[in-house]
Amino acid sequence: MEKKSNKKLHTLDLTVGSIPKGMLKFAIPVFLGTLFQLFYSLADTRIVGSALGEGALASVGATSVLSNLLVGFMNGMALGFAIPVARYFGAGDKAGIRKNVGNIIVLGTGMTLFFTLFSLIFMDRLLYWMNITPDLYDNARSYFSIIVAGLMATFAYNAGAGILRAVGDSVAPLLFLVFSSLLNVAMDLGFIRGLHMGVEGAAYATVIAQVISGILCWVYMMKRYQMFRIHWRDCIPVKNYMGELASAGFSMACMHSLVQFGTVSLQTSINTLGQNIIVAHTAARKATEIFMMAFSVIGSTMATFAGQNLGAGKYGRIKKGLGFAIKIDVCWCVFICIVAQLFSPWIIAAITGTDTGEILETGTLYLRVDTCFYIITAFITMLRNMLQGIGDHRTPVVSSTIELAGKVVFAKVFTPRFGYWGIIWAEPTVWALMVIPLVVQTLRHPVLKKE
Repeated sequence: MEKKSNKKLHTLDLTVGSIPKGMLKFAIPVFLGTLFQLFYSLADTRIVGSALGEGALASVGATSVLSNLLVGFMNGMALGFAIPVARYFGAGDKAGIRKNVGNIIVLGTGMTLFFTLFSLIFMDRLLYWMNITPDLYDNARSYFSIIVAGLMATFAYNAGAGILRAVGDSVAPLLFLVFSSLLNVAMDLGFIRGLHMGVEGAAYATVIAQVISGILCWVYMMKRYQMFRIHWRDCIPVKNYMGELASAGFSMACMHSLVQFGTVSLQTSINTLGQNIIVAHTAARKATEIFMMAFSVIGSTMATFAGQNLGAGKYGRIKKGLGFAIKIDVCWCVFICIVAQLFSPWIIAAITGTDTGEILETGTLYLRVDTCFYIITAFITMLRNMLQGIGDHRTPVVSSTIELAGKVVFAKVFTPRFGYWGIIWAEPTVWALMVIPLVVQTLRHPVLKKE
């Protein structure tokens, strides 16, 4: 087995040294990278709303959760693929890392092409299922089809970034995102305001920016790290590696897509409540993405931290890392709850660029209620990523399945009866149910009982 050497590299070995220092050193670049990824989406929302009007914004918002479903599956798969890489890095097996990277390229490319073609072929049926109204249909279809066509670029960046983070390099993916985010905003303004391309311009800007960030990421990987310089033989599918990648990748992908699928179910009901409600919820969800980004960052950190330490056989560090992550999440929840109670109307107005009373009041109501329950979703994100990192790919999927079922029930039963209040109470109720199997499995998992 080849042993790793961290000399002259930007890798971060999370199996040694101070746990808080190591986790923060890893998490801060991931946090900034997540912030810039959200900047993509917020730039689209703000520019589309202010330049093209609320109708165009509603068109984008009506399909955003559907595109997030597909993108979420790709991103989840990429994150899952990185977990075995983290284990091999923790164990010092460079040959195993190269084999994993080669098999990731083959498996990930095949799956991404499948979902791209499937979505393009069944585009109209998907939009019909989403209850897209005739006045929003053309813009919604144009935007969604371009985003779907760019799924390969989305996977390429997230796979590359995930592999780099698996070996502790969370700085390089951040730098690529900063550049591509600024480029995205510039192209948004140029395509929409300058070339008058409408919602298609926003979609093209997002895809082009993702293509550039993906290319930069993979070129950097190959040039900077010898352990990623694969030979064509590394791309030949190997049963053991493929099985490990498929288990981790599809589990994480299903976890992410089930979450998004439940959100899609809610959106189908929201799309029947009128344009103002659609715009308000779109803005509130954008704010929610910002508010919850710390949870996803801590989750990603825990997945890599747990994976590396599992590979190194240092089980006691996993428990200590989990304890530190809990403290960070609690502090963030308190801060966000205060922000939501005080500033929600201004946040909704800033995202949408509107002063319509119903939009501001509806979006504010959603944020003020749901942020009070964020501590539950903080535990959900943290625990399910940690469990994925130590090889439990089943429990997180069970938890996400509960979320899907709960949101479908609220969409079909409670929303028609209680209107938007059914949407507001859907997530806190579902969170309380889905956290249960995660907590139970964390308390009983054999790895977490070892020292």
